[in-house]
Amino acid sequence: MKKCLLTGFVPFLDFKVNPTEEIARALDGKVIGNYKIVGKILPVEFKETANQAIGYYEEVKPDAVIMLGLAGGRSKITPERIAINCSDGAPDNTGVTFQDATIEEKGPAGYFSTLPIRHIVNVLQEKGYPAQISNTAGAYLCNFVKYKMLHHIQIRQDKVKAGFVHIPASHEIAIQQQALPSWSKHDLEEAIITIIESLD
Repeated sequence: MKKCLLTGFVPFLDFKVNPTEEIARALDGKVIGNYKIVGKILPVEFKETANQAIGYYEEVKPDAVIMLGLAGGRSKITPERIAINCSDGAPDNTGVTFQDATIEEKGPAGYFSTLPIRHIVNVLQEKGYPAQISNTAGAYLCNFVKYKMLHHIQIRQDKVKAGFVHIPASHEIAIQQQALPSWSKHDLEEAIITIIESLD
């Protein structure tokens, strides 16, 4: 059976919970479609995040990699089209921050997702889940780990579908930050299950 590495993040910045962590834990070990899920949780730390993600990749040797991130403020599931070779933005959970920093000195300007993102969006919409392709993952940890993972896969020349998907806030977060659009935990989890089912 094929394997899918599914990653989520711990809470960060003003978010006291992170639904991506909950989804990765909930789906770990399950069989969805043609894939057995290996759920892993990543720290929000520039020094460790990509190293851990790549370590999990080497350990699991997956056929697909779906990295999840929380995009508080978005109302739709948004597969990311591209990761850029730049880190910038707010401090991570250890206080480290970057400004206009190159991720890989000899790397390309960007890496496109190798997930079938248009198909994913179409399937989600058919199932009644609002979704659209996003052309920017920002320049924070989400973009960083996506770039590093795709760079690693490219160097190895592995034929692995890999990419990043941002999800909206959960209702639990919206109770704390009432201006945010939110989804139920059930719908967030079912949307990710739908994405995995759509891969083959």
